[in-house]
Formats: sequence, C-alpha cells, structure tokens
Amino acid sequence: MTSSWFQDPTLLAAALAALLPFVTFALIMIFTRPYPKLSAALSIAAVSVSLFCALFLLGSHWHLEKPIQYTAKWMISGDIYIPFGFLLDQLSLLMLTIVAVISFLVQVYSLGYMAGDPGFARYYAFQSLFAWAMMTMTIAPTMLQFYVFWELVGLASYLLIGFYYEKFSASEAGKKAFVMTRFGDIAFFLGLLLVLFNFGNLNILDMNSVDVTARMSPALITLSAILIFGGVAGKSAQFPLLTWLPDAMEGPTPVSALLHSATMVAAGVYMFARIFPFFSNSAAAMTTFLAIGTITMLLASTMAMVTRDIKQVWAYSTISQLGFMVMGLAAGSYFAGIFHLTTHAGFKALLFLCSGVFIHEYETNDFFEMGKYGGRGLKVPMVCITLAAAALSGLPPLSGFFSKEAIMGGLAGLHNPVWLWAGLLGAFLTAYYSFRLIFAILFPQKIEKPHHGEHGGHGHGHDGGHHHAGIYWVMAWPLIILASLTLVLGFFQTPLENFLVGHHGGGEAHGGHHAWLLYVAVGLALSGVGLAWLEFGRKGASQVGFIEKVEPISALFANRWYIDHFYRRFLDYFIYGIVSNLFTRNDRRVIDGGIDGICRATVGSGWALSFLQSGMLQYNLMVMFAVLALVALYFFF
Repeated sequence: MTSSWFQDPTLLAAALAALLPFVTFALIMIFTRPYPKLSAALSIAAVSVSLFCALFLLGSHWHLEKPIQYTAKWMISGDIYIPFGFLLDQLSLLMLTIVAVISFLVQVYSLGYMAGDPGFARYYAFQSLFAWAMMTMTIAPTMLQFYVFWELVGLASYLLIGFYYEKFSASEAGKKAFVMTRFGDIAFFLGLLLVLFNFGNLNILDMNSVDVTARMSPALITLSAILIFGGVAGKSAQFPLLTWLPDAMEGPTPVSALLHSATMVAAGVYMFARIFPFFSNSAAAMTTFLAIGTITMLLASTMAMVTRDIKQVWAYSTISQLGFMVMGLAAGSYFAGIFHLTTHAGFKALLFLCSGVFIHEYETNDFFEMGKYGGRGLKVPMVCITLAAAALSGLPPLSGFFSKEAIMGGLAGLHNPVWLWAGLLGAFLTAYYSFRLIFAILFPQKIEKPHHGEHGGHGHGHDGGHHHAGIYWVMAWPLIILASLTLVLGFFQTPLENFLVGHHGGGEAHGGHHAWLLYVAVGLALSGVGLAWLEFGRKGASQVGFIEKVEPISALFANRWYIDHFYRRFLDYFIYGIVSNLFTRNDRRVIDGGIDGICRATVGSGWALSFLQSGMLQYNLMVMFAVLALVALYFFF
C-alpha cells in the first residue's frame, strides 16, 4: 500500500472498520473472557467504530466515479505474489454499511437477550470474529482473499449456531451447517481454480472486465460460473443445499437475526452481485441460476406454511427471499437484486429480534402459544413485527414493496412469462405465511396465563420491575430503529439506484413498463393476507390452514419435501453402504493385505537365509572360499 495509513483517511477508515473486530476477538479470548461486561463493552465499542468508519466511507464516496483499490503483497513465492487489501466501490461500500449497522444493533440488543448467560463473554467474542470476517470479505479486492474470509464467515457461523454446544441439537445443527456449506465451497474453489488457470488472475475488477471473454471460451466461462455459484447455493441456502438453514435456529435468536439479515446467508447473494459481470457472460449459467432461485423460493414458501416455530417460519422466509434476490440478479436486474438484499436486511433482522423478545418473555418458540400467553400485550415488538411482516409481504409503502416490485419488473422483462408467474405466486405465499403467524399471535383462540407467570420469566415481565423493564427497553430500541428504516428505506430507491448503477442502468427493467404488474402483485399480496385472516384472524376461525387440512401435502411440506430424507438415504445406502464399504475392503485387503504380504515375505526370506548362517567358523570360511572361487572363475575363465 503506497499511501501512509494516517495520511489517507479512506485507507485508515477501511482498515479500522475491518480490523478492529478481530482485535476485540483476540482481546476477549485471551484476556477479558472472565469479565463479561468488559468483553461486551469492548465488542460494542469496536463495532461502533466500524459503523462510524463505514458511514464515513459511504458518505465521503457517495459520488465515487471509479473504484478505489489498496493492495499490498501478502504472500510471495518466486515471481508469484498474492495481494491483500481493500476494494472500495459502490457495492462494497453499501454492503459494508449494511453489515456494520446490523452487527451494531444485534450486539446492543444482545445486552438484554443474553443477560446472565454463562457464555456471555464468549458470545461477544464470536460476534466480533463474525463481524471481522464479514466486513473484510465485503471489501476484498481479489476472489482469493474473498474466499479466505468466506471460509472464516463459515467458521464464525459454526461457532455461533452451535453456541449452546452442550445441547445435542445445537451441536448437530452447527455441524450440519458447516458440512453442507462445505459442499458448495468445494465447487466454489474449483470454479476459482478454473478461472485462475485459464484467465491467470483472480482480481475482482479484472474478472469483471471484458478481457475474460477474450481469454476464456464460452464453455469454460459457463462451467466456472456454475461451479462458483455452488458457493452461493451453500451460503445462501439455495436448492438443493437449503435444509441446513432452518436447523441453524438452534443458536441464540440474535445470532439468527445476524445470520439471516445481512451477513452469512446474504454473503452468497453478495458474491453473485460482486462478480455479476463475470456471471453475465454466460446466458446458460444465468438461466440455471434463475431456475435454482425460483425453485428455492417456492419450496421454502411452502415449508413456512405449516410450521409452528416462529424462528423457523422466518428461516424459511429467508431462504425464499434469497431465492427472490437470485431471481432478480439472474434476470439481469442488478439493482433490483441488491436493493432487495438491502431492504431485506432491515426487516428480516427486525422480524428475528422481535421474535427474540417473545421467546425471551414466554420461553417458547411456538407462536400459537405466544398468542395464548398474551403476546399482543408486548406493544413495541408486536407493532414492529407486524410492520416487518407487511414489508416482507411487499405491502406499500414499506421498503419490501419497492424492492419486490423492482424484481417483478426485472422478471416481467424476460421473454418466458413462467418466471414472472412464479414470482407472483411467491408473493402470494409470502403474504399468507407471514400473516398466518401475525394473526395467530394477535387473535388467539383463548388467553392463558404464561407457565412462568408466577416467577416473572426472563422478559421484562408484566409487573413493571425495574430490572425486567431495563432489559426490555435494551431490546426494544434496536427494534424501533429497524422499524424506522423499514418505513423509509423504500423511498430512497432512486438515490440508491443512481449510486449503484448511475444514470445508465444498462438493461435494468422496471415494473413501470408493465402498469398492470403493480396492481397484480399488490392484489396477490393482499389476497394472501385476506386468506390468512379468514383462517387465523377472524372471530371463530379454526386457525388451521388450508394446506394443513390435506394431510399428505401438509406432511410433504413439514418434512421439507423429504430433501433431508433423501440425503439420509443417500448417505446410508450410497456413501456408507457402497463407497465406504469399498474403501474399507480396499484398505483391509489391498493396503493392509499388501503390507502384511511384504511382512510375511520378509519373515520367510529371513527364515530361508538363516540356514546360511550356522554360527560355526569353518562353515563361514568355506562359504567365503566358495564365493571367492566363483568370482575368480568368472574373471579368469
């Protein structure tokens, strides 16, 4: 890096934003872990500085004309060197700000949610590790550095998902997330190797240039793009690697908000956008991604229609919305995909953090039980979760409405109408399952006293105790901030579009070109809300969904279309029954048998040669004389 850090405020801000959380992680794990409050203070202070730096970078470079790149030699081997540094452009600046905002709000919220937890300091250490990995990945200038921190994001996610490691289900969920995402990461790495061997460069700006098409054949670009997309499928839980994400709910609820809004699962969509021009060089690859995103969106929507676990509903919703983002990007609507990622970060974090207040108060994840215990009495989380659900459903004038309409406009610009109709169906299902949950809490069949009412539970309680009220408001203020963002963010669509793609959007499709689309999309969303009202909200409603009344279909959706069952059978019959069995036989008969054969031959030859040595001197002299005589005969005759 040619510039002095302190002479270049941009470089200093980028370095502080990326590195301070790692310093905090090291300090907590080495020195302050026995002091929970100090550990939390260090972590929140570090992420606050990162947030300030991110906002400074975004504001000072709002009118950035060309990317700013800082690189230094990281590893050197002969004539080859691997750089490390920062790439600041419109996309990375926006994503850095999103990650910093969500990380800060989640850590503040966690002061209340995690209060009294024995792993409090360890929790904040892992939060700092996560923030460091995600922020540094966001501004990586090369795909190799991106991949390194991509894997560190996976490690931090594993630690946070399995935070309650003494609980078997949490430990299993962490391992499942780690292993399933590794499958995608292997494909991602192979794709990068293809690009490196054929293009010779993994610099992001170079990969996005037109030079790629001159040095790589269309077939190679398609193959490498599909392999790299394997990383998107793993991290962003796209079909068929989508079943790990609902199980990741075993971590603390603030972790769920962090993973599902702007960090781990959004990393895949961010990577898609990060090298969008490279992917766009292959029409076949983009069509494949469009199909995967559509399948993912519809499958996850159906799964959310039958579950009673509030966190799993939002987990399926996350998978579905990530599928929407992939659909937007794969349709060629670069801005629409990024805009939905941005708005989704706010209202999805809000959904999970509101859910955390209910779980903290009533000690259950079942939203029907929350309704029975008087969940609508928690005014701030109830208002905020309803607002976020409306944004998720795409209802105007909330942020989700604007970003979903942008994606619908992109889909409407495609020649094949099936993609648009699938998107509209997804909008209907999203509104239905979102308000199924809201109406179940707002209008329960009967009101019961919470099972922990006599001792106040873990929430702020209804008794107005000072300690409980303090914890409640520590968790409530981040909700109010996120709700405000959800209300206003959609109105910044035009400034954001000008920031990201300028005044030459290059093929960006908008719903305004199809006047009917706006009314159809909103009409379908309202129909979904209306159907949810009839089944769960109106007086005397059975609170049983139309899908739940058809047992085979309900079982299909509840068992995640039996995808996990397929994986289990595949492992049992193919991997363990055939592949592992063949390897075991090869190990025992070929490898071990070969070594045992050599050992037996060695012992046998030693036994045979032992007859040449009797221990008597005259026999030794006789053998020596015979050998010398044979040598003499060979040379003289």
